[in-house]
Amino acid sequence: MKNIIGLVISFAYIGILMVSAKYFERFEKEASRKFIHILLANWWLIAIAFFDNIVYAIIPPIAFVVINFVSYRGNVIKVMERDEKSEDGLGTVYFAISLIPLVFLSFGLTKNPLIGLVGFFIMTFGDGFAAIVGKSVKSKEYNILGCTKTLAGSCMMFGMSLIITISVFAYANVEFLFVKAIGVSILATILEAISVKGTDNLTVPVITSLVTYFIL
Repeated sequence: MKNIIGLVISFAYIGILMVSAKYFERFEKEASRKFIHILLANWWLIAIAFFDNIVYAIIPPIAFVVINFVSYRGNVIKVMERDEKSEDGLGTVYFAISLIPLVFLSFGLTKNPLIGLVGFFIMTFGDGFAAIVGKSVKSKEYNILGCTKTLAGSCMMFGMSLIITISVFAYANVEFLFVKAIGVSILATILEAISVKGTDNLTVPVITSLVTYFIL
């Protein structure tokens, strides 16, 4: 029964986010996208609280992939899509796809949701706030593999990743947690900088979670 409740709350929460994002769209469409991007992190907390069966836990991510792909192809959920899609590619779809291996790893293979939490939170909070700061704060731009990033955005990505990894590693009583947290944060920042066409939404959470698997 708890798993069923988790499914209901999961889809209700996503629905609330979509409706709320419409409010932010009146100010700036990109703000509405990042609103969804960042607050989706809370879904992982819902998953931890309610799912103890991988069969149920994997349903929302699969549904998210279908919804995001349909939206991308037909611009159905306008608050989720950029007007110029060439910049972000299939970023919103990759965002949803990344949840599938994270859920399998965390709720299936290891039964340790902290592993996926690290990658998912780095993607949502780290990448989300990095994009906001990168566009809001004037700083030096740099280009890697055709990807233009800002120093301010990358610093925010590293900072948020460090806060997340230190918090989780401390909770899990990881030895040499600061060294390991810094290493994962540097990796996340590099992945975000070199991943093109929105693939950072896939590479950052999956690879950082895999590294966390060997740390926890």
